[in-house]
Amino acid sequence: MASENNSKPKLGFTIIKNDPTDGHKGFGIGSLSLENISPVIIDVEEGTAQVEMGAMHARSDTERGIKFTTNREDSEGGKPYWLVWVTIDYREEGPYYAGVTACEMVVNREKRRGYKLLADHVNRMDKSMKRNIIVDDMDDRSKKILADFLQNHNAELWERSTPELHEGLRSE
Repeated sequence: MASENNSKPKLGFTIIKNDPTDGHKGFGIGSLSLENISPVIIDVEEGTAQVEMGAMHARSDTERGIKFTTNREDSEGGKPYWLVWVTIDYREEGPYYAGVTACEMVVNREKRRGYKLLADHVNRMDKSMKRNIIVDDMDDRSKKILADFLQNHNAELWERSTPELHEGLRSE
């Protein structure tokens, strides 16, 4: 029944499957495939993490309506966020979190201004797809939020992940 729908947000990762050569020849051949990657946005103050597929194109709910600059002062007093690129890969034992890279973001809704380094976000997405773990810049609270989110989403993926990820997200 539609009226009994749960308002709880979905925690599932969307696995994007796209073959750039599928169905036509010419344009798009050899294009980058964004397969098995999901953007997770961490709201540091709220202590929440959720998949926001709109972040694939800088159009997440968190980013919508905000003019981003590379000047931190423009978004002074804003809320801190982390955009985390999570790549899932498969090996003999099964799927695992293969690439996890975090990018800083600040959003000041009042001023409608934000801070992020777009080039960093693109490079970190690429690094995640190349199976890198880059979470050193994150504060301990954010690391714990992300670790809990990944474990709660799928404990088996977490267990099969590399010691580098487990160590990287261990809070002091």
